[in-house]
Amino acid sequence: MTIDVTPTEDAEARLAALVELSRRARALADAVVLTDVPESEVTAVAAELAALTERLGALRRESPRSFELGPGGVPRNVGNAVTGSANPHALPLVVRVTPERTVRAELSFRPVHEGPPASVHGGVSAMILDHLLGEAVAVAGFPGVTGTLTLRYRRPVPYGEPLVATAEHTRSEGRKTWAEGRIALPDGTALAEASGLFVTPAGWLGRGAAQ
Repeated sequence: MTIDVTPTEDAEARLAALVELSRRARALADAVVLTDVPESEVTAVAAELAALTERLGALRRESPRSFELGPGGVPRNVGNAVTGSANPHALPLVVRVTPERTVRAELSFRPVHEGPPASVHGGVSAMILDHLLGEAVAVAGFPGVTGTLTLRYRRPVPYGEPLVATAEHTRSEGRKTWAEGRIALPDGTALAEASGLFVTPAGWLGRGAAQ
C-alpha cells in the first residue's frame, strides 16, 4: 500500500518526526557495527527490529521524499542520500554558501563509513565530494549532472573527527562546467581532492540554468 501525507496532517510536524526517526536509525546503525553484546541479545534486538520494520512498512510512499520548498520558500531535499535529514543513509551533510560563492561543509564521518581500518571508505569520500562539486556549479549558476569525477586520495580520511569539505566552480563552456573540491582537516591539510565535469541537461536550459 502507498500513502502520502494527508491534508489534515501537520506536514512539518510529521517531517520533524521523520528527521528524529532517521537520527535514531543512524545511531542504531553505528551501534550495530560496534556492538559486542552476547549473541542472545543480538538475536533479541534483531527480532524487535523486524517488528518495527513491519510497523513502518504498513503504509508506504511510492518513492523517497524528493526536492521541495520548505517554509519561506527555502529549498530542501530531505530524502537525499548525502544531505537528507530524513534519510538514515545520509550524514546528513549541511552545505553552506560562502560570501565568495563557494560551498563549505563541516562534517564528521561515522563508524559505518569505515573502509580501511580506522579510515573512511574511498567511495564514501567520493560521494561527498561529488555532491559538493555539484552544489558548487549550481551556486555558480550552472547546475548539471556529473559527467566525470576524478579523485586523488592524499591521506587516510578518519572517522569520528571534525573535517571540512569545500568546493568551487572553476570554469564553464557551453553546457559543460568544471569544479574542484577537497576534504581536509580543520588546519587545511588535504586528505582527498576531486575535480569534476558537470553537464547541464538540455531540458534544464531556460529554467534558470546557464545557456
